[in-house]
Amino acid sequence: MPDSRALRVLELVALQARRRGGQVDVRDVCAAAVEALPVDGVGISAMSTPALRHILHTTDRISDELEELQLTLGEGPCVDALNSGRPVLSDDLADQELHARWPAFAPAAHATGARALFALPLGTGRGAPGVLDMYAARPGTLEGDVLADALAFADTAATLLVLASPSVGFVQQPDPGAMEHALGYDQYRAEIDQAVGMLTEQMGVGPEEAAVRLRAYAYAQSQKVADIAVEVVTRRLRFDPDGTVRVPEGE
Repeated sequence: MPDSRALRVLELVALQARRRGGQVDVRDVCAAAVEALPVDGVGISAMSTPALRHILHTTDRISDELEELQLTLGEGPCVDALNSGRPVLSDDLADQELHARWPAFAPAAHATGARALFALPLGTGRGAPGVLDMYAARPGTLEGDVLADALAFADTAATLLVLASPSVGFVQQPDPGAMEHALGYDQYRAEIDQAVGMLTEQMGVGPEEAAVRLRAYAYAQSQKVADIAVEVVTRRLRFDPDGTVRVPEGE
């Protein structure tokens, strides 16, 4: 039976859905968290492959930039939270220890205007299917009741991913693909997944290596992974086995 904290969070999320005029989904978790917690923006992403995530929703420009940065760079609190299955609370993005830990992400994240970032896995243990990211415009951390509330929002998001599955009675883990479909993100995911599949054939590597190559090229070009994926899928870019990325002749 849900405890009082979980019920209170559910009520806040349901209120956002009523304001929006739709059924409850992860967008309402993000909106409710911004109102209830000392954070300025929230993003949520779900795993596609061990090397790639898909962004489900962000509440503002900075949240969107932070999600894209972590997706493209392959480092940051979100990545560490997925790998460890534990919350990662970064209380000051100017801290040199964080710059050493995430040499590409930390300075880029600080440049967005974020000063603290908190990544909460959707579920416990390694292999969580997604992460709820929260940023603050001022240094500081989440602790005590505030952290407990934040974890309750992450639990609610995980539950909504389960409920989005057509096999809700039998699902043991959240189904990110079902929520992506519900939010209209299935085309976004399909293009990235298709691009990774094409790279495995073009380069003769496995899916994880293909995903890393896709991310690396997007970072080098200062573009979003999704935009590079479209170029690959439409055959305007080709990745050769030697690592060369080129425009195919005649296209």
